[in-house]
Amino acid sequence: MTGSRLKSDKRHMSLRLKRYWPAYLILLPVVVWYIIFCYMPMGGLVIAFKKYSVICGIAASPWVGLQNFEKLFKSGAFMNSVRNTLIISGLNLLFGFPIPIIFALLLNEMGCVRYKKVVQTVSYLPHFISWSVAGGMIYMLLSPGTGVFGAVVRAMGGSPKNYLGISAYFRPIVVISAIWKHMGWSAIIYMAAITSVDEELYEAARVDGAGRFSRMWHVTLPGIRSIIAIQLILQVGQILNVSFDQIFILINDLTQSVGETIDYYIYRVGLGSSNNFSLGTASGLLKSVIGLGLVVGTNTISRRLTDGEGIW
Repeated sequence: MTGSRLKSDKRHMSLRLKRYWPAYLILLPVVVWYIIFCYMPMGGLVIAFKKYSVICGIAASPWVGLQNFEKLFKSGAFMNSVRNTLIISGLNLLFGFPIPIIFALLLNEMGCVRYKKVVQTVSYLPHFISWSVAGGMIYMLLSPGTGVFGAVVRAMGGSPKNYLGISAYFRPIVVISAIWKHMGWSAIIYMAAITSVDEELYEAARVDGAGRFSRMWHVTLPGIRSIIAIQLILQVGQILNVSFDQIFILINDLTQSVGETIDYYIYRVGLGSSNNFSLGTASGLLKSVIGLGLVVGTNTISRRLTDGEGIW
């Protein structure tokens, strides 16, 4: 019985390949890219359990077991980077996650289609600007001497400061700039989900006397609940991933204590002056394992709270 079922599955797969071979051919470069750049490098994770030496190579480097992980947990700099990452990611999750949803809801309520398209286009353009360019814009905007923000402060009778050099302002600048850059792009998926909501539900709500806010709350939001749950799961899984490019551009010696994230720590320790590849690899592996646990845990909670809606 098992043999006949196996033959049937092979025959079915063969028919699918013959029928949809153009689609599989288009998918092939993506699969090859993932194998070469995502799966093959995973063999190098063994460095995390070795005292790696460039001269000896990976195979000849001596094993040290969990010694690198013990060093991480005893390192004040690493624990500080974990704390900074959690704080910045928590602020991004608290403010950056709901804003695209609110923006998509408001955009959906616009009556003028032409104006809606203009606003949507302008809102997601910053997503295509690299953090190198965006960081330069932020530096120019917040410059105490020539920046627009400094001019506004002076006009109001205040004294401009070097905001990017003050620890108290660094995290808000990071969160606000991330929201500005990704808000419009993140709203696209919610706008697409809103279009799939049944129009008859809106008509029924209007007949019952529901206003715009009531229709948003009782029709639109429940209609995109599954998409919101999936996006939340994915974002929680990425809670230890703060944009390295953004931090690398904005951080400086004055704000390193509150701005150094795990990725920046890995860069500084693994590729910076220390050149400790083993410690950097152990940091990255630990971060990935924790991220996987967060995805699984958040998906389990989501399925229990939303009647089985999740990634799997």
